Amino acid sequence: MEGNRTLLTEFVLRGITDHPDLQVPLFLVFFFIYVVTIVGNLGLIFLIWKDTHLHTPMYLFLGNLAFTDACISSSVTPKMLMTFLNKNDIITLGECFAQFYFFCYSVTTEIFLLVAMAYDRFVAICNPLLYLVVMSKKLCTVLISMSYLIGFVNCGLNVGLLFRLTFCRSNIIDHFYCEILPLYSIACTDPSLNALVVFICASSIQISTSVTIVVSYARVLFAVVNMKSKKGRQKAFFTCSAHLLSVSLFYGTLLFMYVSHGSGPGKQQDKMYSLFYTVVIPFLNPFIYSLRNKEVLGALKKVIKL
Repeated sequence: MEGNRTLLTEFVLRGITDHPDLQVPLFLVFFFIYVVTIVGNLGLIFLIWKDTHLHTPMYLFLGNLAFTDACISSSVTPKMLMTFLNKNDIITLGECFAQFYFFCYSVTTEIFLLVAMAYDRFVAICNPLLYLVVMSKKLCTVLISMSYLIGFVNCGLNVGLLFRLTFCRSNIIDHFYCEILPLYSIACTDPSLNALVVFICASSIQISTSVTIVVSYARVLFAVVNMKSKKGRQKAFFTCSAHLLSVSLFYGTLLFMYVSHGSGPGKQQDKMYSLFYTVVIPFLNPFIYSLRNKEVLGALKKVIKL
């Protein structure tokens, strides 16, 4: 049967909405968000590099988090902006696989960077006297390198399995970027193995990393509660609140998108989940980590004065 079908090598991205009246307004909104995202995240990286007071493990992780946020947004948003204007909604099979790989690589890396940041806060609050000894440059380098390596292996496995699939049912991907789950719905080859691997990888990563974060912050909470100084408790809570907010937004969205996908959410709901962690969270993170951070704001003031 497959031999008599035309195998597809080009697809059409349907985008967020089919309403023509919304295309230009949405383009303007998401173009603004993308510009702010790139400026905010790269600006944060620049401040951390420029100010020697920010050359600490916490800001080393934060700089890499900002880099992955910029990569997540850049892997998806430019193509989405072109589809809003109907200038280029065609994507080849190779471009599709490449887009998903770089997106998946950035997301997986960010997940493990968030775990490293949770461990960093655990050491800083529960073992403050040993912080500089435990969180050495060597350990920080290992944690960051492992985050990128796991991202490379996880996404290489999932994209590698995509090459076993053929596509001939439809050339329309009902999404605003080349997401892996909509690809399965238009595959001629049975994608059950691919879907199983995605579920195992996503759920194992989500469970192992979320448990690590929960355990770290449970011990942090216990240490904070036992602090005698009210000022010390407030400072400890402040240093953790930004990271907890970022983790909650990121993990919560991914949990609904990948692990609970089998419960049957609608396609439009899937798009909203994807839109949140591909566009909104990378846009919000620079503000979450910098607006109430005196050290980052101080570094910004120094640069502006220069």
